[in-house]
Amino acid sequence: MPVLTVIFALLLYAATLVLAVGLVLKIVSYARTPAPLKIPTMPAPTTRSGVAWRLAREVALFESLFKSNKWTWLFGWVFHAALLLVLVRHLRYFTEPVWGWVALAQPFGIYAGFAMLAGLAALWGRRLLVERIRYISGPSDHLMLALLIGIAASGLAMKYVAPTDIVALKLFILGLIYFDWQPLPADPALLAHLFMVAVLMIVFPFSKLLHGVGVLFSPTRNQVDNARERRHVAPWAAKLEGGGD
Repeated sequence: MPVLTVIFALLLYAATLVLAVGLVLKIVSYARTPAPLKIPTMPAPTTRSGVAWRLAREVALFESLFKSNKWTWLFGWVFHAALLLVLVRHLRYFTEPVWGWVALAQPFGIYAGFAMLAGLAALWGRRLLVERIRYISGPSDHLMLALLIGIAASGLAMKYVAPTDIVALKLFILGLIYFDWQPLPADPALLAHLFMVAVLMIVFPFSKLLHGVGVLFSPTRNQVDNARERRHVAPWAAKLEGGGD
């Protein structure tokens, strides 16, 4: 078995483990964080179904960002929508036979790669050129954008600059899934792409990129506006009022 295959197989296994465990721990932490006050951002829904609809709009359409800044919303939404299409396109490497709807998404996924790169470049330009955003941007913000741009650029390079053997690549990925390792093509663009993807998987649960999950646990978004109708008591406060330890 080639040394590169062993190195990248172990790296991707480790990255997957860190991603899965990290996400579970973060979600548990978010769920256990007390929310002692009723602080939904107004105007807020007065029913649970309204909260669900509000969260759906926030996740799918970035509603609050749209109200805040139209240009940032445009760049961010283009990037995330393109990323979704790119991920759907990549499902062909994990399934055999390829699902019909994944096959239909293939040509759109190619163009989405360019849209993803354009959205990221615009978001990075915003952090560099807008003074108030540059002031609050830390090294991690720039590193995350650089990493995402590197992933997008290396992916496009495998398509248009230095094409890789996608059949061999699919055999490698399926081999990882079924624990039947197959040789990994030693193409520089592919190796760079997979390495950066593994790095992203490792840092994802511990970075600001987790905002997509965190918004679901934000009390300003997930609370019902019923403070007048029902007293809000955090679970830990209710336990104290009941005389528990």
